[in-house]
Amino acid sequence: MGGIPVVFVGINVENIFVIFTSSGCYKYNNFVCLCYIYLNMRTILIIGAGRSASSLIQYLLDKSEKENLHLIIGDLSMTLAQKKTNNHPNATPIALDIFDKSQRTEAIQKADIVISMLPAHLHIEVAKDCVLYKKSLVTASYVSDAMQELDAAVKENNLIFMNEIGLDPGIDHMSAMKVIDEIRDKGGKMLLFESFCGGLVAPESDTNLWNYKFTWAPRNVVLAGQGGAAKFIQEGTYKYIPYCNLFRRTEFLDVEGYGRFEAYSNRDSLKYRSVYGLDNVLTLYRGTIRRVGFSKAWNMFVQLGMTDDSYVMEDSENMSYRQFVNSFLPYHPTDSVEIKTRLILKIDQDDIMWDKLLELDLFNDNKIVALKDATPAQILEKILNDSWTLQPEDKDMIVMYHKFGYELDGVKKQIDSKMVCIGEDQTYTAMAKTVGLPVAMATLQILNGKITTPGVQLPIRKEVYLPILKELEEYGVVFKEQTMPYLGYKPDKEFS
Repeated sequence: MGGIPVVFVGINVENIFVIFTSSGCYKYNNFVCLCYIYLNMRTILIIGAGRSASSLIQYLLDKSEKENLHLIIGDLSMTLAQKKTNNHPNATPIALDIFDKSQRTEAIQKADIVISMLPAHLHIEVAKDCVLYKKSLVTASYVSDAMQELDAAVKENNLIFMNEIGLDPGIDHMSAMKVIDEIRDKGGKMLLFESFCGGLVAPESDTNLWNYKFTWAPRNVVLAGQGGAAKFIQEGTYKYIPYCNLFRRTEFLDVEGYGRFEAYSNRDSLKYRSVYGLDNVLTLYRGTIRRVGFSKAWNMFVQLGMTDDSYVMEDSENMSYRQFVNSFLPYHPTDSVEIKTRLILKIDQDDIMWDKLLELDLFNDNKIVALKDATPAQILEKILNDSWTLQPEDKDMIVMYHKFGYELDGVKKQIDSKMVCIGEDQTYTAMAKTVGLPVAMATLQILNGKITTPGVQLPIRKEVYLPILKELEEYGVVFKEQTMPYLGYKPDKEFS
């Protein structure tokens, strides 16, 4: 009788049948139910109801009747949690402060499985509780050292801690491993793997000179590339790009129907070399996709020092946008802030780069930062949010592009795999879809016993990625593969 409503008392009132549940009333016709329960419902605790959770929650609610699911949606904001339930009878919103141990443990104990959509550094306490109370866990975040240290305990308790099952990381792993495994199954030898991904604004919502709006955490965009040189391997030689040069070392990518893009290097392309089984590959490079011209323009902020997050600026709360810009420029008794900016950046008044700066209203002396003890990066984020926030009807776009170079029967070949996903609106974004749906699908696969290998893990095994990639196609997340001539970077193999 799992998932079947059991009615103990029913009365007819005005031809309306009302079912009372833990989260409210559910109307039917002809009767009013005064006492009602579900048997054998499977409880999923979702911690974090932010922008990335919208498609995740909707997917599970849509499946809830057939799969006997009840969602407990916990967030620090009860209002946000309630909004995400959509008044669905199979969802219960709760106010949940994950720093309140009693609240956290009580919620986790009631669940059959836990989804954490918290920022990555906040997963670990949830993960430890999941081990303690023997609950499997799903996250979209990178596996931290602290999470990996739980692997033995997770396996000992026969639990599954599925991580990196969002977009990037997540869909990138699964779509890459599918092609890599197919190449290996045919007896091929991998020579090159390049992977690119970017969250962008859809063409119909592209309304600024930067061809960009925030579709994810703005802070991550501002701090991108910091923390060490980007490193990768190219034709057998290790390469490094320091942060000061990162946004001037890009390559072009063409996607049919969407035009040309550019990509700059991610900080560490080598971390997945062993994970993917590519220890002997000649080229391994991962990058972030933007529209052509973005990186050159962003480099102006880098050169001025506006992306620095290592110190706070005095009296930042009373600083105007114009004063913020002037803080990074040399003193001059007569030159304006605008003239000094162009001189230090070596750009002319008729340069498109200058128009991009003007569009952001950077030189407005009436707009106030209003952030106390803020770093340059935090102030820049505030300024950019004024111009780059998605409007209610705006649509975002995800672009992913893989290149696989390999040798089979003595012949070098290449496969290019491309995916473009367009969002619906400001709430049901392509980013929310591509992050949330794989998390939801993996959760259901674990609950249904389709994923069985215990441990702290990534979605790189066939039992995980094949069914999820197939189901994602039903939601418009489709990779188109194309055979290309293999050139590599130096076909003569004279490494330098």
